Amino acid sequence: MSTDTPADPSRQLPAAPLNPPAAEEESPLPTADAAYWEAAAASFDDEPDHGLRDPAVRAAWAARLRSWLPSRPAAVLDLGCGTGSLSLLAAEQGHHVLGVDRSPAMTARARTKLADHDAAFVTGDAAEPPVGERRFDVVLVRHVLWALPDPAAALRHWTGLLTPGGRLVLVEGRWGEAAPIGIPATELTALVEPLAARTHLESLTHDPALWGKEVTDERYVLTADLPRRPVPAQRTAG
Repeated sequence: MSTDTPADPSRQLPAAPLNPPAAEEESPLPTADAAYWEAAAASFDDEPDHGLRDPAVRAAWAARLRSWLPSRPAAVLDLGCGTGSLSLLAAEQGHHVLGVDRSPAMTARARTKLADHDAAFVTGDAAEPPVGERRFDVVLVRHVLWALPDPAAALRHWTGLLTPGGRLVLVEGRWGEAAPIGIPATELTALVEPLAARTHLESLTHDPALWGKEVTDERYVLTADLPRRPVPAQRTAG
């Protein structure tokens, strides 16, 4: 699955609950279908906020990314990287990028796009990326968490992939009116706050340059910094 959903995911994906009830567990979210993303790879970059082909859209995402990532060169894990558009911006800003996407067609396009940059790409599940013992300064995720069957478990796993003081950068939203899909900022914040030393929520709704058009639905980024050292376990009286 790619990090980048269509500019309005509700127009192109069947509606599905964020966390399907147990009775529906045999009917996975449509976005979990690897074949869907394989088929989408060829035209994926046609969306303004996917391919970032418009200079104004590209500049808007580059500026936001620069404010979310460390100023020094950092190891960035881009989960659900799609065709690598955000990976490319991060690499151009001096970061060392590893991208993971479940679609081989997506990762192939990302490798081509970043052939001359400090980046590598592997095919795998964003929820449990195949990175071994590697640890990262930043886990970057755009429009992926909302579609995972267990967002809380994914977040816990991702924090374990960060170095002490590392950062989660989570770009998410809530799209559609009749049958909205996505994850509200309040819900994501409640999931992240117990894992972090600091969180910061930033609305992305009122910046049409990011999307190539005006939008009115909920779009945001939540950044979360981990503690710089492990929190000592509290002693119990005995």
